[in-house]
Amino acid sequence: MVTLHYEFWPKITKSLIVPSTSLYDNLKVSANRYPDQDAIFYYGNKITYEQLDAEVNALAGYLEHKLGVRPGDKVLLFMQNSPQFVIGYYAILRANAVVVPINPMLVADELEFYVRDCEIHTALAGQELIDSVGPLFGKTSLENLVIAAYSDYAGDGFEEMLPKEVEAPRINFTKPGHFLWNQAIAADLTPSERTAKGDDIACMPYTSGTTGLPKGCMHTNRTVNANTVGAYHWSSTTPNAVHLMTLPLFHVTGMVHSMHMPIFSGSTMVILTRWNRNAAVELIKNLGCTHWVTIATMIVDFLANPNLKKEDIATLTSISGGGAALPEAVGEKLFNLSGLRFVEGYGLSETIAQTHFNPPDRPKMQCLGIPSFDVDARVIEPATGKELGVGEVGEIIVNGPQVMVGYYNRDDENRNSFIDIEGKMFFRTGDIGRYDEEGYFFIVDRVKRMINASGFKVWPTEVESYLYKHPAIQQACVVGVPDPRRGETVKAFVILNEGFEGEINEDEIIEWAKQHMAAYKYPRKIEFRKQFPMTSSGKILWRTLQEEEKVKAQN
Repeated sequence: MVTLHYEFWPKITKSLIVPSTSLYDNLKVSANRYPDQDAIFYYGNKITYEQLDAEVNALAGYLEHKLGVRPGDKVLLFMQNSPQFVIGYYAILRANAVVVPINPMLVADELEFYVRDCEIHTALAGQELIDSVGPLFGKTSLENLVIAAYSDYAGDGFEEMLPKEVEAPRINFTKPGHFLWNQAIAADLTPSERTAKGDDIACMPYTSGTTGLPKGCMHTNRTVNANTVGAYHWSSTTPNAVHLMTLPLFHVTGMVHSMHMPIFSGSTMVILTRWNRNAAVELIKNLGCTHWVTIATMIVDFLANPNLKKEDIATLTSISGGGAALPEAVGEKLFNLSGLRFVEGYGLSETIAQTHFNPPDRPKMQCLGIPSFDVDARVIEPATGKELGVGEVGEIIVNGPQVMVGYYNRDDENRNSFIDIEGKMFFRTGDIGRYDEEGYFFIVDRVKRMINASGFKVWPTEVESYLYKHPAIQQACVVGVPDPRRGETVKAFVILNEGFEGEINEDEIIEWAKQHMAAYKYPRKIEFRKQFPMTSSGKILWRTLQEEEKVKAQN
């Protein structure tokens, strides 16, 4: 076990006892302790912890008694950042069911996979997403849909910064199986006794792998609590803290750091449905935000605001995040303006966010950080499993209380994703990295073929599978190419079917892809080729194409 980092550990214990209770119990405790404390601020509207808990229970009762949700059932949560996302998440937990949080940018063709994979009968969704959910009625197991209008929870005084999804008035849906959120809450049905414990499955975020087939990461209340409590202690949060919520809550970093951790601490969540740098400045300044967990692309945009002043963000005591390394020059600009170092971390859906943190008082730039509470992180030679030492490059593996119990219905993936070393089971991250003489970890490359576009994971095989549905496309190979704004962006090399050459152009394929894939996922660049570089066994040499693009970017 690597212990070099202990010398630089913050002045707190290196080990934490993880609660054996459910995530919902964290909300109940905070509601009992701080009933009048603001839990949520949403475009001028305040919701106290007492109100939040009451609505969670009312919705849980509706899910159970009206829609037939039973303990262990998987319930789809498909909406943007909003009070309803928070209420919905904890209501599913309160009903002793399992939250399946899905990216709201997905379209119907993509969403269908998740509904089928989990045999989902009930979903909670934002009304602006009805075109993605509605088509699944009658062709999948989906039979109940609770529809939320974000405008129901917005207050006054912030009209100029409202996204169109929040401005939109409530739509009255009357189709069978469609239920309105406000009516579900108003029914005020009381749920049965809460029975979920630490080792019961609580949440199942999805990730993908080299096959491109999404996989549900089974997380228990205990695994999620491990990182919730860990984040609480590492970030020095108090009930008086005010957290600016800009990361998407379906993603594990936003989920843990911007929702679970503030609720555990009884502090306030300031919710933005869509990123808006001007709104972020106003909210930090007017509400005294203290903590902001974000990603590099938001920081870059935030600092590019010509009207940003040092005094506007003086209340911030912590700015942290992950997803992609923050360029050193941007980190220095942030430090000069705020006096704060951007504290980076590292984790995966399989570890429900962080396995590594940078110490807040001694962070390193473009660094994953040091292993978190009770995490045993090592570097191995991928092919042999041999453990490597300081400065040696290999695959990062982790053992810790936040590691998922496994992928849902993916026995083969589970066998291949873990390795036994000295009687300990380690999760193979697929990330290539090293650690230095002080025990700080750095990422070098990825074993998995993954594109990191503005912090979103894009799996080339999945994009290729959609491109192959286009009648003009004979072959497709997708790679990540350097992009000054997104870090990486998606490029597709395409071989056309006979008869389509000269009849279709790159822009037409991009437009088609935009209609069939999420906005972060579809190719921004298309290049037609007559042939691809291939191995002797007929496999496309995607690395060769990617290297060509990197060389182009450098010239």
